[in-house]
This record gives sequence, C-alpha cells and structure tokens, in this order.
Amino acid sequence: MEFSVSESNVFADLQRSSHQGEPMSDEDNGGHERTPPDRPEVAKWDPEFTAAIAKTVGAAIRRYFRSEVRGLDAIPPAGGALVVANHSGGMLTPDVLIFAPAFYQRFGYDRPVYTLAHYGVFVPPLGSLLRRAGVIEASRENAGKALRSGAVVLVFPGGDYDSYRPTFSENRIDFAGRTGYVRTAIEAGVPIVPMVSIGGQETQLFLARGDSIARRLGLKRARMEILPISFGFPFGLSLIFPPNLPLPSKVVTRVLEPIDITAEFGEDPDVHAVDAHVRTVMQNALDELARERRFPVLG
Repeated sequence: MEFSVSESNVFADLQRSSHQGEPMSDEDNGGHERTPPDRPEVAKWDPEFTAAIAKTVGAAIRRYFRSEVRGLDAIPPAGGALVVANHSGGMLTPDVLIFAPAFYQRFGYDRPVYTLAHYGVFVPPLGSLLRRAGVIEASRENAGKALRSGAVVLVFPGGDYDSYRPTFSENRIDFAGRTGYVRTAIEAGVPIVPMVSIGGQETQLFLARGDSIARRLGLKRARMEILPISFGFPFGLSLIFPPNLPLPSKVVTRVLEPIDITAEFGEDPDVHAVDAHVRTVMQNALDELARERRFPVLG
C-alpha cells in the first residue's frame, strides 16, 4: 500500500491524459504491467485483502508512529470525494498506511479508498497486490471512475517533490505548481477534502531535494526531477538508495472540511484560484499542528 518513487509525475500524467482524452498508451508506460481493458482498475480492489493489511501492517504502523487521525467525520458519508494531502517521509512514507486503516475503522469496508500512483510502481508481482489494496494508476479515466463510483480517492499532488522536502522547511504546503487534482475534482463533480499531516519529515533528516543535481546529471530524461539527499539510520548519508529506516516520529493527521468547488467558485471555476484556496486552507491547518508540536520526533 505504500509507494513514493516516481510519484513526481503522477499529476503531470493525469493532466496529460486529460488533455488527450485517453489514458497513456502501453508504449508510454515503458512495458510495466497494465490493467486489462476489460477489467478496470477499480474492479481489482479486494476488501478482505485490504482489511488484512489494515489490521496487521496498518496496526504496526499506527503503533510505531503513535499516529493520530483527527477529523474523519469531515469526510462526506456517501458519494465520491477527493482527499488532497501533503506527502511526507521520503521513500518509506507512512501516509497511506496511517490514513486508510483509520478511514476503514470509521466507515467500514463498503466504501473503498483508492490512492493514485505513478505507473512505475506497478511492476509484477507488486502491481497486482497494490491494486488489490486500492492503489490505482493515475489517469483521468481511473480517477473519474473511482470518484463516480462513490469512492474516496487519496492524492498527493506534490508527489516525491513534497515527500523529500527539507526537514528544516517541513511545515510548508508546496505542490510544485501542480493543479491536476483540481481539474479531476471539477470533472468528476466531487468535493475536495483537504488533509494535512505533521511528523513525517522528522523520520530522518532530509537535507535537500537535489533538483539542481538531477538537472546537471540529465536525469529528467529518465523522468527523475530530483535526487534527494538525506541522513538517517543505519546508512547515514543517502541519495535515495539505500533508504534509511524511519525514526518513530509521532505523526498527526488532520482531515479538514470539504470544499464544494461549484458553491464557492461558481459554475466555471478558475483552477488556479481553487488551488490557491486549497493550499491556503491546508497551510493554516498545518501551522496549527506545528504550534502544538513541542519536540522533534517526540511530538
């Protein structure tokens, strides 16, 4: 259920497929496992498998990070909803495994949580397991089908750009200018539910995203926009690999009130205005969580 590598282009792909009107082709996918056309991504969710993951791995993650998820009742009790969150913790981010089990504990398993992911994570045999747990490939078609089916869809617009932000600027909402999530919500006719978390950037010392290094090395051709530098246990200094083990930092997540785009911005909303509003609401909430926090890692 967890992933982070290559997420930086999730919403770039979402926007591209939106402009084209079709999902990416197999050629664009670089040969990774694809969903057969006769069985959409949303049909692969397995509630029993998801429950087993939530009750074992999810429970272990909750204890390890002493996690709290506040405000779950803000999520509409029925109908599609796009949960938009900041992303933390680098490659071994706990975000999904903190939120999803808490959601299922509150609402049950009749309504799935789908998480949009870059196609690069769906390599066999991992791909089929991720799909069973509700991770779906980011595309206009998949996101729309999931939302129109009445599911909750979880997105991290900042991707790995966000999850590798420097620890010393951890309490900042920065989606790197990506606004595809707004278009997705508008097209599906669903509310945006902002969500913020704090503590994930204290699981190790994230020093720099390394975007300038990535540019100099020409890594953009391999769709790598960053080459993050971090320091942690047990490997010390790391450039993505080997990934250090996360410290047991206390993670607090807060779900905010839903934003009805049409009600607040009219029938023809300005995408950038909606994005600015979402980020402002999230930043204010994250600032409140930061003021509550007394010590790094300990919370």
